[in-house]
Amino acid sequence: MSKSFISLSVPCICGNEWKYIKECIDTEWVSSAGKYVDKFENDICKFTGSKYAVACVNGTAGLQIALQLAGVKSTDEVIVPTLTFIAPINAVRYLGAEPVFMDCDDYMNIDVKKTEEFCSKECQITNKGLKNKKSGKYVKAIMPVHIFGNPCDMEGVMKIAQKYNLKVIEDATESLGSYYTKGKYKNKHTGTIGDIGVYSFNGNKIVTTGGGGMILTNNKNISDKARYLTTQAKDDSVRYIHNEIGYNFRLTNLQAAMGVAQLENLEKFIKIKKKNYELYKKELKNVKGIEMLGIPNGTTPNYWFYSLIVEKKQYGMDREKLMQKLNEKNIQARPVWYLNHKQKPYNKNQSYKIEKAQWFWEKILNIPCSSNLTAKEVKKVVTEIKLLQENV
Repeated sequence: MSKSFISLSVPCICGNEWKYIKECIDTEWVSSAGKYVDKFENDICKFTGSKYAVACVNGTAGLQIALQLAGVKSTDEVIVPTLTFIAPINAVRYLGAEPVFMDCDDYMNIDVKKTEEFCSKECQITNKGLKNKKSGKYVKAIMPVHIFGNPCDMEGVMKIAQKYNLKVIEDATESLGSYYTKGKYKNKHTGTIGDIGVYSFNGNKIVTTGGGGMILTNNKNISDKARYLTTQAKDDSVRYIHNEIGYNFRLTNLQAAMGVAQLENLEKFIKIKKKNYELYKKELKNVKGIEMLGIPNGTTPNYWFYSLIVEKKQYGMDREKLMQKLNEKNIQARPVWYLNHKQKPYNKNQSYKIEKAQWFWEKILNIPCSSNLTAKEVKKVVTEIKLLQENV
């Protein structure tokens, strides 16, 4: 690929990755056992403050296990945001349960007010749980997603969960390193507040193992069961006795070695991403019709993705046209995900007052945000955005 090409989000492999991976190869500990798996889990706990962490093959698998451990069954429903990557929605369906789609707030996170309204007006509290009046099924859990690293209103989510006796599965797959600076959860990391949290280490995440995930919990029983289920539910590993259906959801020692090295540089990555976010914001400040998505009050995000809100009338072209023009200039950009309540597998599922998510879907454009993005590259992206407006 051309050196002048500016990618949307690529990993920064600039530390001890090769050293640790080579050790795995040299010692022949390359599969799902080895010291780096344990170290990666321990390092995540130390960094986030979570009591327990269980490494797994990817974030989606982690969400599936988390939902299963929360007691979600085929007769249940889970409240989810419509504006998110489809993985958490699919994880609900893997268990035979059904998603109920919720709108988003001003930061593209789940709308807490509408969620409360749905629970109070569209459901009823029974001795078996929160019953959806329309479907007759029971709402078992809420799965907030910290979109692009911006922390959700977890105080609001947890109040709803407590009021209606719901489990909370935090999809923190995009938000490793994000935390709260004010309120009830001050200094708490995303993924450590709900009953279970899940991180992802996919190739484009702020820390990557190529593919991988981590289940977080403060409950030892949940941690033990998660480890049991993700390693084929072995009750006797010598005689191969399995008393439950398990999964081959293990992370390899090779991948964990890379994760350990990546985690050593996480604070450096966040510092770079914050600096570039602020530079984008400063340089784009006076461009009509272009605005950077903001940050929720009382939080420090990991600045994983940078999102522009493109207003066609003011800027002179819509999001689609701007994306096309930037790509022609070797600057990779992409829209936000297609709304999940409109996806073919889920377009018959219940959704509740989807308004803001539709607005964001029409206007959001994600621009280059890699951890190794330079100030020069940021300014090149900004220059092209300005020139494109001038030439409309």
